[in-house]
Amino acid sequence: MGHARHRPAVRGRFVSLFLVLILALISVSGARAIDWSDPARRMAQKIVAVTGPGAVAVAVENRSSLPRKDFDAISGTLRVALESLGARPVAAELAAASVTVSLSENPQFYVWVAEIHQGTEAPAVVIVSLPRGDEARFGEESMPVSLRRTPLWAQEDRILDVAVLEEDSAPKQIAVLDAEKVAIYRQKNGKWQQEQSLAIAHVRPWPRDLRGRAIAAKDHLLDVYLPGLFCRTTTGLPLALNCRESDDPWPLAATAIAQPLGAFYSASRNFFTGALTPGVGKLTTVGKFYSAAPLPREKYMLWLFAGVDGQLHFADGVTDQSEKLGWGSDIASVKTGCWPGWLVLATGAADNGTDNLRAYEVADRDPAAVSAALDFAGEITALWTEVKGDTAIAVVRSQETGDYEAFRLAVGCSR
Repeated sequence: MGHARHRPAVRGRFVSLFLVLILALISVSGARAIDWSDPARRMAQKIVAVTGPGAVAVAVENRSSLPRKDFDAISGTLRVALESLGARPVAAELAAASVTVSLSENPQFYVWVAEIHQGTEAPAVVIVSLPRGDEARFGEESMPVSLRRTPLWAQEDRILDVAVLEEDSAPKQIAVLDAEKVAIYRQKNGKWQQEQSLAIAHVRPWPRDLRGRAIAAKDHLLDVYLPGLFCRTTTGLPLALNCRESDDPWPLAATAIAQPLGAFYSASRNFFTGALTPGVGKLTTVGKFYSAAPLPREKYMLWLFAGVDGQLHFADGVTDQSEKLGWGSDIASVKTGCWPGWLVLATGAADNGTDNLRAYEVADRDPAAVSAALDFAGEITALWTEVKGDTAIAVVRSQETGDYEAFRLAVGCSR
């Protein structure tokens, strides 16, 4: 009976505790809601400072992990803020200026970029950034871009590069470049079979950290660039590889990019000297760098250089700005049909000593990650954009076996 008399009190305390817990969860949930009004107002102020009051066509694009409700809240608040400043959102055909606002992010910040077009003037870019809080962790699973890899070849000797020579839905013929040869393989019955091995004749010893490029050509099969050496295949069969000592510049860009650029490679080291041909606008030299990635813009080419100083350098033909982002020494740019501009692939280090790759969108000079990290089982030793510009080749040294593995990388859109 004594226990029976206490049951209502126990039940009451349980209900009270339950209600307190629910209210606490609601309170935490409400505390985590983000007020987007201040950054939206700041963005509106920066836009109107360029356009002035009047009719403006506004488009807002979500390239971040923000959920739909936040995107809608930002879009609505931005339009209201623009109207309050005298910039009236209208249809594109009625507008004196058009504005595209991209909502991006990186691990530390939300980055909003507005590209503004007015008549024949060069487009203007304004940026607003705000720190990410604990309530907005980096949304790996909801990133708009995904990276896909296709294994191409693996061997014990260091792979410097792989060129895909023939393909339909998948690579059918490849050339594998290492320190002593170019090996040609063809896919037969689901397996790679060697067709020919072309020896590389060289007199000078190779530098310790050897790098090289193998590039498919139009009027012959292949060009090969090595430190202090240039090789090309003959046009007739059987194939031969003719090599000569050379300090010719190595091509930095895929042929899909209209403005080719070459850079001179140090014959005794593992980096480019910084001398460019024909140059980036007025710039014919930059600092020494390991790799480069071009990003075509409407009226100019923005080049990113991974410098030996650990900085990422942005060269637009007039200025050379630098920033320390913590990226690795290998970068490359790729274009995909599902994304409006070129993206940069950049290497990074994982906690277990292996490397990963991530895709970045670079609005003005502010890279924002648009893909989750693609992890590899070792160190990335080479990263080159392929000829067409829509794929790249990555070479990885396996942490477990010590062998080198080559992959083709492609970019897809998650939504």
